[in-house]
Amino acid sequence: MRIDAHQHYWKLARGDYGWLTPDSGVLYRDYLPADLLPRLREQQMDGTIVVQAAATHEETAYMLELSDAEESIIGVVGWLDLHDPDYRGHYEQFSSHPKFVGFRVMIQEMTDAREVLQPHVTEALTYFAGLDVPVDLLMRSDQLDVVVQLLEQVPGLRAVIDHIAKPQIAAGTLEPWMTQMAKIASHPNVYCKLSGMVTEADHDSWQAADFIPYVRHVIHLFGAKRLLFGSDWPVCLLAAEYSEVVALLDQLLPASWTAEEKAAVYGLNAKTFYKL
Repeated sequence: MRIDAHQHYWKLARGDYGWLTPDSGVLYRDYLPADLLPRLREQQMDGTIVVQAAATHEETAYMLELSDAEESIIGVVGWLDLHDPDYRGHYEQFSSHPKFVGFRVMIQEMTDAREVLQPHVTEALTYFAGLDVPVDLLMRSDQLDVVVQLLEQVPGLRAVIDHIAKPQIAAGTLEPWMTQMAKIASHPNVYCKLSGMVTEADHDSWQAADFIPYVRHVIHLFGAKRLLFGSDWPVCLLAAEYSEVVALLDQLLPASWTAEEKAAVYGLNAKTFYKL
């Protein structure tokens, strides 16, 4: 089963995508299942994990409604307000839906990444670690030191690092990203998404060679069983078409890998991580 473990849908008129403005270029329009389905068929994808794009409970409810009508959506990663004393109640409400598979913590959007280390936040994440709930972690590479601390404080967290932690691919910067990712990968319950890479490279002139040291490093650290393919569509359209994202990863995976190892990255690991 081939699964795209990271993509988004949005409808601008809903009004909670504050990061989307007319300056967002190709992204400033509605993106719904009808737009993606032909691309999924072309790349023989059997389903997708839709990930939140707004920090509201209303958007999570909207994605779950979309999933009711669209069978290609096999999982929804929503959002929870971990500052809300009733975060457990909101989780119970969402988790009653069969396609709700977890939630995402948007460290990237925090004014100070250390917000995620506040005692009430780590207490909430410890609660979800106890339930073995899948949690996506979104951050920039300059916030990785905080993520290292978070995983030390909540060592049982079932987490996946989105977009290989957004290293500075356009600049060719490797450290301290490499060292910090090694610390993160030492936690056996943490996975990593091979997603969102083209938008961290030069949008207009990236080449496959730009990604080699980054992909080789996470392959070395996480192995074939803890890596997930994600297109990050439609955000990827800033730098590449859906087919180009798939072709790029095909080119970057080791030629020595077996069909089983490639199948793991392209779907089986997503089934395992999200408990599909």
